[in-house]
Amino acid sequence: MRQEKWTTAYIPELTGKTIIITGGNSGLGFESAKAFANKGAEVIIACRSLGRGEEAKKQILVQNPKAVIEVMELDLEDLNSIKRFASRFKESYDRLDILMNNAGIMTVPYGLTKDGFERQFGTNHLGHFALTGLLIEIISKTPESRVVNVSSIAHKNGDVDFDNLLYENGRDYTPMKSYRRSKLANLLFTYELQRFFESRGIDSMAVAAHPGVSKTNLVRHIETKFIIRLFRPLLVLIIQSAAIGALAQMRAAVDPDVKGGEYWGAHGYREMSGYPVLVQSNEISRNTETAGKLWEISEKLTGVVYQF
Repeated sequence: MRQEKWTTAYIPELTGKTIIITGGNSGLGFESAKAFANKGAEVIIACRSLGRGEEAKKQILVQNPKAVIEVMELDLEDLNSIKRFASRFKESYDRLDILMNNAGIMTVPYGLTKDGFERQFGTNHLGHFALTGLLIEIISKTPESRVVNVSSIAHKNGDVDFDNLLYENGRDYTPMKSYRRSKLANLLFTYELQRFFESRGIDSMAVAAHPGVSKTNLVRHIETKFIIRLFRPLLVLIIQSAAIGALAQMRAAVDPDVKGGEYWGAHGYREMSGYPVLVQSNEISRNTETAGKLWEISEKLTGVVYQF
């Protein structure tokens, strides 16, 4: 029976499980890391700043001295960093029960990653696509493993323009348009990855989730905008804490009733807040032809081919 008011109290015992959380040092990722560690999992906080990662680890250990937390450097804007992370992980671990692709950037000015990709699409989609591909063998060898991709309600207004996927030289770029596209790509990737698992008889699943409208570091680039300041009193009534917002991705990661290819989000008005429930993504995200083409392009751009 699926609980309609699902909280961390429903997280099962996770002793013996290994979990990677990208961006696990803050916001949704931190809340997920803390909750999973409290249930006995070994949690790898994968983040750009080792200092911030160690601080997050320290905070968790203060609350739970028995928590098993490892901090590893990962910069999703740098393919070489992603490759180094994957290599180090596989040298130290022989299983990966949950890969939570949580990290991301939101509505930043136009810029490029170290490999020349538009930053939001490069970080939010291509970085996680490459990371997952480099870890796909160990994921596939771990029974009942899961890949959880964190999307957003913003995907509903997103598009995929294969003629200008990366906003070359900033053409047609707006911070929100790019963010929406990257979050739509997260869903297209999730569903195609689930088909990848199913077609090969792999005992793994791909699931997506979104946090509704939650108070995290992602919103720092829009907090100063006039319209945001004008409606701040109303937004306070809508925006939920990171602890509540993270419930959807936690449920997607550990609820035994979750199925591959599902999408979990907030149950409230327009999915902006509330407890995690099964939700639906937009029509574009379900287009298998678009998903297949995006996968092919992502392999070419990153040089990461899903094979083992």
